[in-house]
Amino acid sequence: MNIFTSSSLTRRGCLAALTLCLSAAGALAQTAWPSRPIKLVVPAPAGGATDVIARSLADVMQKSLTQPVVVENKPGAGGILAVETMLNSPRDGYVFVLAPNSLVTEVPHSLPLRYDVFQDLSALIELARVPLVLVVDPRLPIRNVADMVAYVKSNPGKTSFASYSPGTLSHLKGEQFNRAAGLDMQHVGYKGSPPALQDLMGGQVQFMFDGMGTSVPLVKTGKLRALAVTSTTRSALLPDVPTLAELGYSDLTQTMGTGIWSTPDVPMAIRQQLRAELVKAMASGVVRERLQALAMEPGSGSQTPEEFAKVLRQEHDRTGQILKSIQYKP
Repeated sequence: MNIFTSSSLTRRGCLAALTLCLSAAGALAQTAWPSRPIKLVVPAPAGGATDVIARSLADVMQKSLTQPVVVENKPGAGGILAVETMLNSPRDGYVFVLAPNSLVTEVPHSLPLRYDVFQDLSALIELARVPLVLVVDPRLPIRNVADMVAYVKSNPGKTSFASYSPGTLSHLKGEQFNRAAGLDMQHVGYKGSPPALQDLMGGQVQFMFDGMGTSVPLVKTGKLRALAVTSTTRSALLPDVPTLAELGYSDLTQTMGTGIWSTPDVPMAIRQQLRAELVKAMASGVVRERLQALAMEPGSGSQTPEEFAKVLRQEHDRTGQILKSIQYKP
């Protein structure tokens, strides 16, 4: 036997064996996920709605995954800090961002980003949705939307609406309502719902489109009056309050979502497994009860990541068009 031929065969055999071992090791590593704690980075302080969603899901999932699911709060900068935490972490499927959809639909229109929300992030699943509710100072002689329109028109240049932040859905709905009803309300932007609602109850502003989680408790105690909701159907928490669509403003129908993102280079098998775990957790009684307490509904587990990403792109473009039409400047 030629010694060179024999050595060549030996080398080929070793290479083949090495390749087989590496493939097996890779497959084993993938099937073993998760083998250490998973981190959900949340762009909100502890105790907020997004934080409650994250911790509720973490409590359920870690029992199924037999690994801790840790919630890390990175509030500030519209979610940029949370996203950059994930982008600066190893892309091995152990760090994800759980955040309001505004992370990709609103923030890019208001803040400078060092990343592309549709190229550098990969949407996995929408976890929950919540409508906005149009609320008014109950001391005003306004009991419904028709009264509101009449009141604003009879007080030209004297009424205003608050938003929990400029460039957000709270702001956009007010501007859209202005146009749809032919009103001239002035926008007053705040840094969050609490200060805006405080001024609304104090009479400094008259109206606001707010998230139901912060407004419904005040409506229940009579400190605010609810006129309409932006969902397609009435809310179980406010069954006597009509939708804007019922009142002839169907173009204003829209809800706020909360989702979860990874980076596109996280292995697809891991993303699929996490998504499956999230769907199971969202169906649990514990998570549903906590979402209901926040006036939220679970997201659709049947929606694919591709469908979710398409919806986000549409909302991003729609937001941009509205902001451009009102000559919005961050």
